[in-house]
Amino acid sequence: MEKMFCFQCQETVKNQGCTIVGVCGKKPEIARAQDLLVYVTKGLADVLTHARAEGKPVTKEQNHAVTYNLFTTITNANFDEDAILRRVEDTIYMKDSVLAELTNREGLSAAALYSEKDMDALKEKAAAVGVLATEDEDVRSLRELTVYGLKGLSAYTKHANALLADDEEVDAFIQSALAKTMDDSLSIDDLVALVLETGSYGVKGMALLDGANTGTYGNPEITKVNIGVRNNPGILISGHDLRDLEMLLEQTKGTGVDVYTHSEMLPAHYYPAFKKYDHFVGNYGGSWWHQKEEFESFNGPILMTTNCIVPTKDSYHDRLYTTGAAGYPGCAHIPGGIGEDKDFTQIIEHAKKCQPPTEIETGEIVGGFAHAQVFALADAVVDAVKSGAIKKFVVMAGCDGRQRDRNYYTEFAEALPEDSVILTAGCAKYRYNKLGLGDIGGIPRVLDAGQCNDSYSLALIALKLKEVFGLEDVNELPIIYNIAWYEQKAVIVLLALLSLGVKNIHLGPTIPAFLSPNVTNVLVENFGIGTIDTVEADIERFFV
Repeated sequence: MEKMFCFQCQETVKNQGCTIVGVCGKKPEIARAQDLLVYVTKGLADVLTHARAEGKPVTKEQNHAVTYNLFTTITNANFDEDAILRRVEDTIYMKDSVLAELTNREGLSAAALYSEKDMDALKEKAAAVGVLATEDEDVRSLRELTVYGLKGLSAYTKHANALLADDEEVDAFIQSALAKTMDDSLSIDDLVALVLETGSYGVKGMALLDGANTGTYGNPEITKVNIGVRNNPGILISGHDLRDLEMLLEQTKGTGVDVYTHSEMLPAHYYPAFKKYDHFVGNYGGSWWHQKEEFESFNGPILMTTNCIVPTKDSYHDRLYTTGAAGYPGCAHIPGGIGEDKDFTQIIEHAKKCQPPTEIETGEIVGGFAHAQVFALADAVVDAVKSGAIKKFVVMAGCDGRQRDRNYYTEFAEALPEDSVILTAGCAKYRYNKLGLGDIGGIPRVLDAGQCNDSYSLALIALKLKEVFGLEDVNELPIIYNIAWYEQKAVIVLLALLSLGVKNIHLGPTIPAFLSPNVTNVLVENFGIGTIDTVEADIERFFV
């Protein structure tokens, strides 16, 4: 019998599934605890959906519990079994309190009625509620595609919630869609429609977060970010949560401790509101999978605000702190819920006792090309396209990863014709944002919109170009989509693009393992989804 089964990320074993231990590092007991958390969250979602149907109010706390739980199960977010099982217990208690108020329980799922509290029984249940509990391969594929999209969407809404922005319509959809993934009466066509609807709500979720971020911190602007270090002790902050960064910067003012970003937190430098902090020094290192070396050489404590944790090394294990949905056993966790001020005293005092970071590179990188900034440059961009100076845009957003075949993205960027411009967001940028690819008439050839959720900006930019050039279809634009994916936030970005009518997206390095052959065929036939080839073949395919 398999110890576990997980195929939600791109690095899953043999592109089939992790069955002994996760490539991400999670052990079977963690995988089962996450499966159980998803199961009881589906139950809560089902009950909340029924409560709405009866006209009963659903609280923000209940909405947040659903999205927080899904976020907790994203790849590389939480490795702490005890913390995950506490979430399971809390979720069951919350679900039971809503269930007790329902007038009619007809049509509720087994997950909605599941009310076990005994921990041994819960662990036994966990082994039976994983993805393989759905026997039909195509039904399983479409259900998991929806669930993984909802996980990505939940990550984005959770960040918006942290800035006190909520969208009841989005939350209600997340919950009803989760409930539908347990509905055996739905046909394949119904499930395909649910997948596409998930994408359309992905657009709404990313718009919610974009509005929360820009409304709080201003519109990102073109910014040169230092990648060297200063001679002060520092704190390295990684992940995606801008509210956590804001609280950390406020609490480190005047302490003599510098703050550096890592990986997906790099785009924080592009927001005007953060530029007032003179101890907000720059970005240290590259994408998430380099952290074992970079966390070691940073010398100071590291704060993980979201996913992208790699199992730690002894050299920095005691310097790793988590907060929010992130967790790692043996590492200090800084508590604090939505709307609460977190106390970062512990990590700040720790930093004061550490040596300054060891310098690993010097120079600057440029970013800040979210939609408002690109719209401000619209005339220059349009003129460059009309003159032929820019022939094509290449969307290379998404995720980075450890596999050697991801070198493809660096080599592809290097091989691009000099009249092409890369549009990027997410940690995939680290494959090419330090290559020095130059500019076209002052327009950088790598336009970094920001974090993975800022792929929303790339969609808005495409729609704006469609409008400017008077085109009927966004697919008429000179844009190539060559997207690297790794985990569930990339899944919702893909589904969002599909919902906007974007076709001929190429995914790599592999097609997701959770897509059955039949479901893959549907995506190929209806949307032109493809995968990558060699760099030489793809350059010829896209540009010749």
